Amino acid sequence: MFSQAVNKPSIMVFPSDDWMENNNCMDVIDNQGLKIKVPNYAKALLNDDLVQVISTIEGLMKERNYPLTNLSLTLKDIADRNALSNMETSEDGTGIQEGPKDKLLSTARPDIVLYVFWKINQIGPKKSVTFRLSGIDAGTNKPQATAEGTGNELIGSSLPVMLKTSILSHIDNFNAQLMTYFDELIVKGREISVEIQVYEGSSKKLNSEINDDGDELSDDIKKWMKANTVNGAFTPQTKTATKMQFVSTRIPLRNQDGEAYTADDFGTALRKYLRKTYSLPCSNYIIGTGKAVIVIGGKSQ
Repeated sequence: MFSQAVNKPSIMVFPSDDWMENNNCMDVIDNQGLKIKVPNYAKALLNDDLVQVISTIEGLMKERNYPLTNLSLTLKDIADRNALSNMETSEDGTGIQEGPKDKLLSTARPDIVLYVFWKINQIGPKKSVTFRLSGIDAGTNKPQATAEGTGNELIGSSLPVMLKTSILSHIDNFNAQLMTYFDELIVKGREISVEIQVYEGSSKKLNSEINDDGDELSDDIKKWMKANTVNGAFTPQTKTATKMQFVSTRIPLRNQDGEAYTADDFGTALRKYLRKTYSLPCSNYIIGTGKAVIVIGGKSQ
């Protein structure tokens, strides 16, 4: 059903949150009375140094045959489709479902988010660059590779040259960390979580019996999960009449066409199965890029 033939994880380069904070590129918004900070990447990309740094990092990763998705181009793509907003709320206005970073990631679908931080050190005419690279799984937000250091002091060098010089002695080890993790993903699958909710007025609850053997709807959902996860890997966490949760759910990296297979794709497949098998009105959405939510008995709010 799925193709796992892939050589390298796809990468998208972001400025780190502390760089965003230091450069006044975080917006403060009111989320149901709670003040929270969210990154403003459109503003950040007006910084010429950031554009040069992202280009330098992308160049180093491209030389090592990593597929790349560019932050600026993804922002433009979303804006062209009028899909970008600072924050999105659920339809009933109860709170934020998807932030700007989540919107970018769900559009670009990278395997790894590569956060970069840097600062320029200057003593007299000499300059050096201190940097930090962090490779984060785009779905779980778990760190998988790190590299940091300070380059040699140079005179008259541009930021891209200093940064590249600083990183070169660390890049091979960073690459090895990424590939160790990605090789594991190819075998075990991408890790996501799944939540199934049931509306009060639904014709079926998760404990509704579906056959003469006494199987419940929840039993069939677990059978579907086992058949559609890599090596049947998932861990049930919560089970009531109106809610089921699964963690450590392993899904394939790619679909049969070789395209990235995501939590949203997995949730959509389960929604369609429930609709076709039980004629249940269902909907699904994602929280972040690593959690699929399926709602039985109506459309999500």
